[in-house]
Amino acid sequence: MGNVIQFNKAQTGSGFERVKSTYSAREISRQFGLSERHIRRWTQEGLIEAASNSPEGEVRYNVRALDFLRQIRELRSQGLTFRQIEAQLHGQLSLFPPPEGVLIPLPRRISTLEEALLLHERGDARAAEYYLKAALEEDHAPDAYCNLGILEFEAGKVASAFDRFTQGLRHDPRHFESHFNLAHLYFESGDLRLARLHYEIAAEIEPGFADLYYNLGLVHAMTGEWQRAATVLSHAKELVPEDEGKRVDELLSSVEEAMNPKPPTPKN
Repeated sequence: MGNVIQFNKAQTGSGFERVKSTYSAREISRQFGLSERHIRRWTQEGLIEAASNSPEGEVRYNVRALDFLRQIRELRSQGLTFRQIEAQLHGQLSLFPPPEGVLIPLPRRISTLEEALLLHERGDARAAEYYLKAALEEDHAPDAYCNLGILEFEAGKVASAFDRFTQGLRHDPRHFESHFNLAHLYFESGDLRLARLHYEIAAEIEPGFADLYYNLGLVHAMTGEWQRAATVLSHAKELVPEDEGKRVDELLSSVEEAMNPKPPTPKN
């Protein structure tokens, strides 16, 4: 019988991946595998819209910025280089030159999804109602169903959570967060085969997201696939920021120990 490593559910990465009302540049970098340098430059060039600044002066990005970044993700999946992507995006921007004169910014009414996101972050129980309304209005339906699935799970409705995540995928089969959350839900339910499948699909959609490689490495380790676990965790270590690498190092060390067990100490 192979070596056994003791695992627990707390060892998984970030848990569920929730769509948020705003993101920092670092959070965008983590989720999309982009450098913060690219994000800030695209913001300065007007390619990506900044939603607001925090009291500390930090730039924040909202759901509309996510739409742009998902477009970047799809272009990268088609094999385009950053230079080609930027040329294409600048070309699109030039089709809509700014009008002459002084622009007076007008207040914009927030969408149903944005209202749901804010309610969710405040812990307001009405968030579920607004997510469902947003989904029915086709207002970022995959995002709405994704976050609704998280709320269902937190309420102990596991079957409903599965249904909400799969509803998100019916609207967008490449919705990263829904695949990641389904993988995590299967992991929580003990179905490692389907957890692995959805983590692998998520990795195809977003190959730069470190947490999914950590979780996939954990799944491989739990099924005794030590070499695969070591390979995936080594990749996670390359992606994760240096100040967050301890967790990956600990799991990788356990896997390497299982692959190369120390011989028993001889008795005197």
